[in-house]
Amino acid sequence: MDRKAYTAELAGLRELRTEITAAEKVVAAAQKELDKLTARRSRRVAGLAGYEGAQAPAIAKAAGLSVGDVVRIAPLLDPTPAAARTAKADDQTAAPAPVEAPKAEPVVEPATAVAPTLPRPAVIEQPPPADVGGRAVAEQPAPAVAAPAEAVAVSVAPVAAPVRPVAEAGPRELPTLPEGPAGARFEAVTTGLVSKRPNFVQQARSTVFLDAAAGVLAVRDQTIRVDLGSRTPAEILDAVLATAPGTERIYITAGAPWHDGAERYSTLKDAVAAWLNTPSERWTTAVGSGRDKLAGHFVHQRQPVGRYAPSAAPDGGSTEIRSMGEWFDPDGADVVTCRQAFTLLWQALRRHWDDAVLMGSPSQTGRDLWSRTVPTTGKWAGGYPVLSEELRGLLHATGGQGRTELILPPRVPEQLPALVEYDRTFAYAKHLWKSPVGTPRRITARAFAAMTEAEQTKALMSCSHWNIKVTVPSGWNHVGLLPAPVTGDRAWVYPSEPGATFTTWAGGAEVHLALSNHLMPWRIEILSGLLWEDGKPLDEWGKRLKAAWADLTNLSRMHGDERQRQAAYLASRAVRSVLLFGLGGFAQRPRLVSGTTPVGEALPAGVEILGQDDAVVTWQRQTGFSRDPYAHPEWAAYVWSGARAALLDTKYRQGKEVIGYAGALHARPGTVVYFGTDGIALTERQPWPYRGEVGDYLLKGHLTGPVEHPTSQEQYLKLRGLGRAELAATEKGADQ
Repeated sequence: MDRKAYTAELAGLRELRTEITAAEKVVAAAQKELDKLTARRSRRVAGLAGYEGAQAPAIAKAAGLSVGDVVRIAPLLDPTPAAARTAKADDQTAAPAPVEAPKAEPVVEPATAVAPTLPRPAVIEQPPPADVGGRAVAEQPAPAVAAPAEAVAVSVAPVAAPVRPVAEAGPRELPTLPEGPAGARFEAVTTGLVSKRPNFVQQARSTVFLDAAAGVLAVRDQTIRVDLGSRTPAEILDAVLATAPGTERIYITAGAPWHDGAERYSTLKDAVAAWLNTPSERWTTAVGSGRDKLAGHFVHQRQPVGRYAPSAAPDGGSTEIRSMGEWFDPDGADVVTCRQAFTLLWQALRRHWDDAVLMGSPSQTGRDLWSRTVPTTGKWAGGYPVLSEELRGLLHATGGQGRTELILPPRVPEQLPALVEYDRTFAYAKHLWKSPVGTPRRITARAFAAMTEAEQTKALMSCSHWNIKVTVPSGWNHVGLLPAPVTGDRAWVYPSEPGATFTTWAGGAEVHLALSNHLMPWRIEILSGLLWEDGKPLDEWGKRLKAAWADLTNLSRMHGDERQRQAAYLASRAVRSVLLFGLGGFAQRPRLVSGTTPVGEALPAGVEILGQDDAVVTWQRQTGFSRDPYAHPEWAAYVWSGARAALLDTKYRQGKEVIGYAGALHARPGTVVYFGTDGIALTERQPWPYRGEVGDYLLKGHLTGPVEHPTSQEQYLKLRGLGRAELAATEKGADQ
């Protein structure tokens, strides 16, 4: 072969490579479709097993399977008489089967791998609840006794109850990890995008606080009464800037002017949009620059943001009108107290960050403070890599936030004997000590099945996110443990009916709890998963915020001045918002921008119209994922998963020793009424100790029954308010 022939062969080889790559993609796509169809067939076969008269031969013929295949999917359909099965098992035990010559068969990737039943804790006896305020409190039931080894072994076998797929509100199909070359993007990071420590100091903005109801403005150390006219944005801006020139940010502490005339609109959001866009000759919408050019106002029912610039000089600076409710609920505090709370907040943060600056929102502030904890030495000194856009999209679709669930009769009584509310103190701060870092490793069902039990347990306890098939065990009589996707506003439900099956994604903390809870292990089949390196990217941030929160909480209890105590309490709530919304900022949902277009002009593509008046149409649209160096949905998803698990089971520790438990699974079945992100409501009090530490369950409300069961979240929130008021009155009476 000469050089010319060699070069020609190389060219032909490249063409062949291209053709092979294209064919591989076709095969991968076909295999993915085949896997989906096969999985659907298995679900239908399993569902048919719930019919009393179901016969394996008939189902096998309809499905195009052998009877043996059908029995493997649904053991209930095994036509072999029980006596014959027992005899066969005895024979196999007595004499080993003759060894046959191995047959060459294709290696088939298993669709699922059953997760092991994990060690279950021995539940510590807790003292019965005390009689509180003269009211007899229901006795706490005896903890469930750990199941014997035989029961644990049976729990990982196919359940004997009829299989019922979850159908409430209609199941929603979640994305899965693709096979072949396309799947590589789900085990990758974005090139050239890392979360680095900033090399600049944020600049503070001139800020004032306005009680729009009373017309009182707090500027530095003085209060000034101002005339707000009819409280339009222009009149507020004119009044404030005439009194305090150079103001860049106005926080409304009371009055909510954006709700003026709300009765004229079909929704509160329409009313807010109309107020933000009230026509003015002196002011125009500040459009920002660069990627934020279309940002304009942020339309929210209760915490909107209005951004305005002078019409005569729109590039000469802007002023924001914001709600104090972004940071904390003022709860009747006057404008001076709100301003003092902001001062105390800044002082508390400055004790832990030399360059702390309060930005416009808790989310912005939280993320900026975190960025100043990025390590300067060690493995991650160069910054934390940002996951690929495909993987961020997967986490966005499969990593739910806090659990919000109203449990309805007959699972709880129509008439509640009481409504008792518990709230986890500074809950998310409890779950920041460990987080996933780096590039994840994909775990297939086959890879999981090949692990030893110790390796499987370690993987489930590590920073991980799992695609699983779940079966609620026969005999289960408590609340649901794992989220199932559904269509509609709720997005997630928590099935608890014995025999119910569903496919979902869940974090390692929740999967581990489902396998190791003290009541009864659930059946979990691993479809695939993502396993990260365990790291501590949020630990330092969390420790500093917890220290600031503790300082302010102590000040709110110890200070001799009532106004200072209230201000310190509000500032401690603001620290909670910095952590809560800062963490949510890492989730980096698809970007939502809003803007206005003059009536009659063409609207941008893909917009949702929020409102319209005689002059402009207000709209919003999603713009997908931005190239954000601080996008870490894996951190938010992991913390949210841990917090959801802690609502069910929380351990009280003294050093490394577990000294007690709390959470929904430690209450009697049928007593849990409501889950609300970091709190739960029950029908009776619990003997859960409160030590004032993060994650502890604090009694927040007690409404004496009988109470009509709420049929909606709105009704529950009204009852919750009554319960908090009753408890406060009871405690006040006890102190006198």
